[in-house]
Amino acid sequence: MRDENEGEESREEILEKYRFAGRILAEIREEAIKRTDVGVPHIEIAEFVERRARDKGAAPAFPCNISVNEEASHATPSAGDETVFKEGDIVKLDMGVHIDGYIADTAVTVDLSGDGKHESLINAAEVALRDAIAVVRDGVRVEKISEVIEHAIKNAGFKPIVNLTGHGLRRFNPHAPPSIPNIRHQGSAVLREGDVVAIEPFATDGIGRVSEGGKVEIYRLENLKPVRLQSARRLLTEIMEFQGLPFAKRWLKTPHPDGILRMLVRDGILHAYPVLREEGRGRVSQAEHTIIVLDDGCEIITE
Repeated sequence: MRDENEGEESREEILEKYRFAGRILAEIREEAIKRTDVGVPHIEIAEFVERRARDKGAAPAFPCNISVNEEASHATPSAGDETVFKEGDIVKLDMGVHIDGYIADTAVTVDLSGDGKHESLINAAEVALRDAIAVVRDGVRVEKISEVIEHAIKNAGFKPIVNLTGHGLRRFNPHAPPSIPNIRHQGSAVLREGDVVAIEPFATDGIGRVSEGGKVEIYRLENLKPVRLQSARRLLTEIMEFQGLPFAKRWLKTPHPDGILRMLVRDGILHAYPVLREEGRGRVSQAEHTIIVLDDGCEIITE
């Protein structure tokens, strides 16, 4: 099905842009894994990932998420953040790039315990991802994919996170329908040949649910409206350059008191992404690939 934002390009031309983004992202992911180590500042990895996207001819599709231990998603460093990785951390690196708005999205979990302490938890998400990809083909129901993810994670002795999901990818939209939950649900969504989706299992040794943790470093333009403050208008002019994709507060060059961002969120102009934490303070692992659905299977573009 053609995305209304696709323009006049053929579907094959569009899929080639997705594939190019996927190849670039796979390279960046492997480079980032090698650099993630005890004592390294979080911001060094985030800025490396985002810079490499530009170096390779793409652009970040969203800020590099670096979620540690009980954090599951939406954590990215603030400007000047001096936080470093510690021995024992379990680190989720979630990153995306786009070519002309066509997005590839991937995530990996890195064990900094030094003794393989988190290996079984990390493996649970990776096996769930592998098993889910194996059932994808034209006509598969999303509930089947979710069922496979849930079974793999529970079979490993952990819990799937019930309120996080995989998702579709559309031009300049990194969280398009359909949602692909980590647990089986009754739903009507069916994947069709040519669909581009990100399958994204989350496993935990906690209670299996996340909630908002307060800190916000990531925003997205949701609904452009007139604003009275000149400073807010200047800020929105810069934000519009992200073309509706999520951005990090540290990316902004325009001076912006946090009060302006809160005002824009309150007025429904910006959407805020608070850090998501496992409610039982359990450790979280994540694995993710972007795939193109084929008639008899799928193509993993971020492998």
